[in-house]
Amino acid sequence: MSAAMAALLVVLGLLVVRPAEAATVRIMPLGDSITGSPGCWRALLWNKLQNGGFTDVDMVGTLPAQGCGVPYDGDNEGHGGYLVTNVADQNQLPGWLSATRPDIVMMHFGTNDVWSNKPTGTILAAYGTLVDQMRASNPNMKILVAQIIPMNPSTCPECAQRAVALNSAIPGWAAAKTTTASPIVVVDQWTGFSTSADTYDGVHPDDSGNQKMADKWYPALSALLGGAQPSPSPSHSPSPSPSHSPSPSPTRSPFPSPSPSRSPSPSPSPTRSPSPSPSPSPSPSSGPSGPSGPSGCGATYTITNQWGGGFQGEVTVRNTGAASISGWTVTWTFADGQRVTQAWGGKATQTGASVTVRNESWNGSLGAGASTTLGFIASWNASNSAPVPTCAAA
Repeated sequence: MSAAMAALLVVLGLLVVRPAEAATVRIMPLGDSITGSPGCWRALLWNKLQNGGFTDVDMVGTLPAQGCGVPYDGDNEGHGGYLVTNVADQNQLPGWLSATRPDIVMMHFGTNDVWSNKPTGTILAAYGTLVDQMRASNPNMKILVAQIIPMNPSTCPECAQRAVALNSAIPGWAAAKTTTASPIVVVDQWTGFSTSADTYDGVHPDDSGNQKMADKWYPALSALLGGAQPSPSPSHSPSPSPSHSPSPSPTRSPFPSPSPSRSPSPSPSPTRSPSPSPSPSPSPSSGPSGPSGPSGCGATYTITNQWGGGFQGEVTVRNTGAASISGWTVTWTFADGQRVTQAWGGKATQTGASVTVRNESWNGSLGAGASTTLGFIASWNASNSAPVPTCAAA
């Protein structure tokens, strides 16, 4: 064989197409102390991803893991005490993006802004600024934005309602901001989360709250990773708890500061005893399920939190039939003069004592056995009995 022929064979060998290897996906958890101090939902989520077969992921951020009692990839951008409005105004995110180069950002941000009474429009404008910065870093950035978990701190009785207002506005903001190349997916961290049962201070998640947050993140994140695989049973996931008291403590008050920095006066380390709550109902109260409609649609009414003059409720809508449904309408009648003031996960109207809630465009289609949950805030006076809802399927 001539030297020229041998050289040609070498070149051809280099041009042979080899099977593509799966690229590692870089994921940035972005937020405040709920994400980073210690943010043990991230440990649960990491292990759920591993158990679900999503092993080519790299959690990224300029902050290291804090102790959660289990091995996990803990890099993150969960900055305790930070306001999303300050991070946007002071141009903090581009540096973090440059240092870590994420492909996906999962953002639970705004709790401190709600506590600081920042207007919903101002918070959403900050979200928009951050999204623009993410896309400047990576035009194909995939973005998960959470409707934040409920908050009911003893020092801020108005915070519960402000959080509802923010969460109600997030889906519309996301729909207007999403693009094909860089989609924004809203993750409902609010529904099914109780400040009395799932936090230790009315704000920060305890072990059960961390589990709920991980369970909510998992299906949205796994879908972006290329396969909406079923979530492993929560009982198979580790139950992390802080192995040490983080500094600053996650129980510190996230009141506003002149810059996105940690609160200067952290509270003592957590005792796992929730702060005093105005709620006289420390656990959810479920009413009876309503009868199924002719197409197999059922509804269950639950009071998840209650305080003087107001309460938070939710209704779980389930397709009890054998065929898929394309829409649903839930109705109930209050017996004690209650009035719905805010709703999410459904379009609510009230005439007298009668309440009607119709599905949103994104949660009307339910397969056989599937369910969705709507939530609301309402007022009450002397009594707050639970009505029996009925459901009609389209």
